[in-house]
Amino acid sequence: MPVRVVLPADPLLGHPEQEVVARLWRRRQTRAGWVYLVGLPSYRDLEDGGVEAAEYRVWVRAPEHVRPVDGVDYDQVPTEPLPPKSSVREVLGERRPSGWVLARVREGRGRARGVLHAPNCEEAPEGAPLLDVQRALDAAENPGTRLCTLCGCAQELTPMLRGFDHIGDS
Repeated sequence: MPVRVVLPADPLLGHPEQEVVARLWRRRQTRAGWVYLVGLPSYRDLEDGGVEAAEYRVWVRAPEHVRPVDGVDYDQVPTEPLPPKSSVREVLGERRPSGWVLARVREGRGRARGVLHAPNCEEAPEGAPLLDVQRALDAAENPGTRLCTLCGCAQELTPMLRGFDHIGDS
């Protein structure tokens, strides 16, 4: 589909803002607004020293850098709108990665101790295997394992270990 692309002014060369007709390939809605993938007409050098027509593709902001061509129907352009906002996500915020990781800690000679963390916790070891809920609960039942309070691991797993009735207890 043809579309008009606004090229920036060049004060050094004394050129004003210009419009060229380009090809609209797709459009995408982002949190900052719409961007359009346009193909601008250009030239490219050939190995034998010749020149041929080419197309330079670039994402540009709309409507600042793109204008419609009169009489063109843009309904067939592939369009990626933002997914609908989830009211649950708005209230709770972004979800953390699922699972838990175990940081092993050795203190002297005895048994190895550990700390369970959410995978995105600042204290979580990099590259540690991701534990599902059952393996995390098994690790949490070990007397030498602590549950991190920094990342919320303790708040998530304690009710599953001790039941939900203790939540009201202080």
